[in-house]
Amino acid sequence: MSAVPHTLTPRNAALLLIPPLLWAGNAVVGRMIADLIPPLTLNFIRWALAFVLLLPLAHRMLRRTSPLWAHWKHYAVLGLLGVGCYNSLLYLALQTSTPINVTLVGSSMPVFMLLVGALFFKQTVRKRQMAGALLSILGVLVVLCRGDWQALANVHLVVGDVFVLIATACWSWYSWLLARTQEPTEARSNWANFLMSQMVFGLFWSAAFSGAEWSGFTGLSDRHISLGWPLVAALVYVAVGPSLLAYRCWGLGVQRVGPNIAGFFVNLIPVFTATLSALVLGEMPQVYHAAAFALIIGGIVVSSRK
Repeated sequence: MSAVPHTLTPRNAALLLIPPLLWAGNAVVGRMIADLIPPLTLNFIRWALAFVLLLPLAHRMLRRTSPLWAHWKHYAVLGLLGVGCYNSLLYLALQTSTPINVTLVGSSMPVFMLLVGALFFKQTVRKRQMAGALLSILGVLVVLCRGDWQALANVHLVVGDVFVLIATACWSWYSWLLARTQEPTEARSNWANFLMSQMVFGLFWSAAFSGAEWSGFTGLSDRHISLGWPLVAALVYVAVGPSLLAYRCWGLGVQRVGPNIAGFFVNLIPVFTATLSALVLGEMPQVYHAAAFALIIGGIVVSSRK
């Protein structure tokens, strides 16, 4: 694996701020349309639309002479982790778990990033990174308990929380694989080609998961699609924002600063979610939102310092 620079410049920080914002919108939209479409089918249609939108920019990757096929095993793994599993598991988790539980369990992302890097990618975990992880997780807990620590005592883990743990582990592994640069230049140097290479196989995994869902393997008794403008608008958003734009910015940001630092930005999702919920639901932000934001940003700054 090639060396990855760990410089958090304002430009790199901006790149890594965009995905959490778009993914926060994905969480809000996903909850809003939970009754309109099954979760795994939502993920499949999302990526199918993204595939169509990306095709004019990256259709060359589908040719028989494309380097995609020579490295299909690598791209199949990236597609499984980043496209097939992560959001499928999150959408599925919201069927059996509460948003506060889903976000709480997902806040373990920096820890997963550090563990995966140390165990499988020979990365050294520094004290500053551990301190940053604790600060970042503390900020998420402030949001989840709304400034009242006793609220955490009422959290009970359910099956959905296990799905989030698996999703978090998948995304951590996916992010570390993004830092590897053994792919051909034609695929890696062009973001559209690189995303298309993952999406081709990710669509296969997503379709398989959706088929299993309609066959009853997920245990959901109510499987239907309520087609209408609310669902169409939601599908357009999740296909363009959280899929194409967010994955473009995340992939570039991870390559520039490394997975260890990038992982801390994921913990901004609960803060952005709270902000977007305030705009959508009319709930004004509270003091604890500012405190949480300061803690999470502090964790990012501490972990990125040398």
